[in-house]
Amino acid sequence: MMADKHGMSEDKKILHDMGYAQELARSMGKFSNFAISFSIICILSGGINSLGQATSGVGGAAIGIGWPVGVIISGVFALALAQISSAYPTAGGLYHWGSILGNRFTGWLSAWLNLLGLVTVLGAINVGTFYFFFGAFGPTFGVEDTLTHRVAFVAIITGLQALVNHYGIKLTAKLTDLSGYLILGTSVLLTVVCLASASSFEISRLWTFTNYTGTEGASAVWPVAVSGLMAFLLGLLLPVYTITGYDASAHTAEETHDAARSVPNGMVTSVLWSGIFGWLFLSAFIIMLPNMDDAAKQGWNVFFWGMDQQVNPTLKEILYILIFVSQWLCGLATVTSASRMLYAFSRDGGIPGASKALASVSTAHRTPVAAIWTASILSVLFVWFTSAITIAGTPAYSIVVSCTVIFLFLSFAVPIALGFFAIGGPKWPQMGPWNMGIGTYKFVAILSVLAMVLLFVIGIQPPNDWALEITVGFIILSLLIWFLFENRRFKGPPIGDEIKRRQAEIAKLESKFGES
Repeated sequence: MMADKHGMSEDKKILHDMGYAQELARSMGKFSNFAISFSIICILSGGINSLGQATSGVGGAAIGIGWPVGVIISGVFALALAQISSAYPTAGGLYHWGSILGNRFTGWLSAWLNLLGLVTVLGAINVGTFYFFFGAFGPTFGVEDTLTHRVAFVAIITGLQALVNHYGIKLTAKLTDLSGYLILGTSVLLTVVCLASASSFEISRLWTFTNYTGTEGASAVWPVAVSGLMAFLLGLLLPVYTITGYDASAHTAEETHDAARSVPNGMVTSVLWSGIFGWLFLSAFIIMLPNMDDAAKQGWNVFFWGMDQQVNPTLKEILYILIFVSQWLCGLATVTSASRMLYAFSRDGGIPGASKALASVSTAHRTPVAAIWTASILSVLFVWFTSAITIAGTPAYSIVVSCTVIFLFLSFAVPIALGFFAIGGPKWPQMGPWNMGIGTYKFVAILSVLAMVLLFVIGIQPPNDWALEITVGFIILSLLIWFLFENRRFKGPPIGDEIKRRQAEIAKLESKFGES
């Protein structure tokens, strides 16, 4: 107990040293911090809903070889962010790190990249859950793939996720803890069922390259025929897009005990275990498929086709229920992450005209209620608006979603690159307890920047070629907004004398929440 009390006081001291009060309830332990990132990654969501990117690319090798490569790419980012998070464990971590290691503009840019990425990813996750429900249970419940059904379904499940978050981090953490066990258990069960249902064991599929891009059926995923190398690189989008969201460990840092150790550990281990268990069940699924050529023709529907072809109907329904629940919990954790980012940015005045309301914390539940509901409503509006319009014959939703993960990884890359120059200097003089060493960090930072370049190149290939114009346009618009408006208005996180000045205000604010 003394160690726990000591840990809490140290966590609070770090927060005070950064100029912030302990408003949120610090009730999450090490496992809960891991589980929230593990839940957002949710290999049973992205790994299943986006599986066509692999099977309609280079086939089995996209899983057997491509998945581990993609996990390593995501892991490089996680390692670099872990080093930074140990030194600066605070909600809205990417915004603070961009500010502390760079300047007000780089912090502001990191915040908007991450915030827009999280809100749109929340919408994309819940749209993916809709399509999974539609494929698994649609005929049973009369669900159709219409705009009305899609938006209504997303609004209902997002509202439930926001409601759970509204009532406190303890309830949310209990459910995301459950999600951690559920994802692990369901992945193992799915692995066993797939292997038991396989007609033969052609393990060589896992390293066999066959270029399906642009061919019948596969063109629904990859419409343009490309070289074998590019097809393999495009397949990396499956693991990289799945293994993201681990910054949730940082966003919940102010609600986690011993955050300087728990947060970096949560980031790295969530990537590690997601990578391992994702590879196991996806490899088993590839082995189970009756024929890889026919599988490629299924495009985005390959998971349901494979399960229908090989798996016992009762077992299949049980697995579908477990996967659906896991996907809903993935969205739940994403609401937590997005709302904490919005809360942290708002308490420093990051949202013009709305910061005071969005930075408020409920004294009853100790959650940023306004930020929770705002992030959730914006994600539903995003789904509704972009699903209702098309640009050059392509749904706007598909175009924007292709940018969201680019935005997220750019929000990772900015503080990582800044950290390369700042580490060991006046902006980053002291490492946290989770420390890989300055030389190792710099090496990992270089790998992260190179990985970002690769992800950008493959992320703007057809049918996602609009992502280039949108990303460049966003950067130009950001520069204009910053230099014309925000440069004069936005102060950034507190520094120097401002931190000292806030201490009396911090004590008064904490007294409202019973913090001694």
